[in-house]
Amino acid sequence: MKKTTIIGIAGGTASGKTSISRQLQLQFQDVNSVTIIRQDDYYKDQSHLTMEERILTNYDHPFAFDNDLFLEHLNKLINGEPIEKPIYDFVNHTRSSETETIYPCDVIVIEGLFILEDEKLRNICDIRIFVDTDADVRFIRRLMRDVKKRGRTLDSVVQQYTTTVKLMHDTFIEPSKKYADIIILEGGHNQVAIDLLTTKISSIIQSNML
Repeated sequence: MKKTTIIGIAGGTASGKTSISRQLQLQFQDVNSVTIIRQDDYYKDQSHLTMEERILTNYDHPFAFDNDLFLEHLNKLINGEPIEKPIYDFVNHTRSSETETIYPCDVIVIEGLFILEDEKLRNICDIRIFVDTDADVRFIRRLMRDVKKRGRTLDSVVQQYTTTVKLMHDTFIEPSKKYADIIILEGGHNQVAIDLLTTKISSIIQSNML
């Protein structure tokens, strides 16, 4: 049976994790050998809470994620079983009723805030990456993303960042950088790093063909 390689990409909010993942997926879309799974889709279901209660959740704390389900799904994929991945609805702050079928493949890239913070998640990774981007750049990116794509107001984004996001980053995310095999500066703008990752993934796919 082919070996599935797990590449974990961690880093602060809007550091460029998703940009790197998307570029890698585009490089290999013709061979269907690389799948991206976002930790954000494993936010805990909150359908039992009111909207007011959901808004009060600290989404930048590790406890906001259902990592047990995440790990269960990753182990199934490693064992050659497909999964029904949850999809998170960021407008309604809970899981969508829809799921996405994910099939086993050569390389699975998992990306999220706490990929390296959680011991079990980082241990399941064969390659551990931390995306290191300046805090001011990350804040601006998050502000634009949350207002344009997640239905947030400017005031709510600023308040969340100053009251929880920065504190959670300094407490949980920044310290996890020490577990990285590779640190990538500036996320998706670091073409040299992406080229090196592309070469590594190509070698993994070719090895599985032998």
